[in-house]
Amino acid sequence: MDAELLRRIDADPEVRQRGRSVFVRSAIELYLRARQRREIDEQIENAYAGHADELLDEVRDLVNVQEWPPE
Repeated sequence: MDAELLRRIDADPEVRQRGRSVFVRSAIELYLRARQRREIDEQIENAYAGHADELLDEVRDLVNVQEWPPE
């Protein structure tokens, strides 16, 4: 890491309290969870791509009888 990035990290109050290694570990865990979420979202998108009309046909009757509360 370059000196400027380390300076910015070290200036954070939570880093000063808990330590740089805790910060780095948390940042890596956050990155990996976000990456996994993006991969899951992509898999879902790919699974349903091109099937919107079929899916709508399956629930059309339910959607049409929905009663929405008055505003």
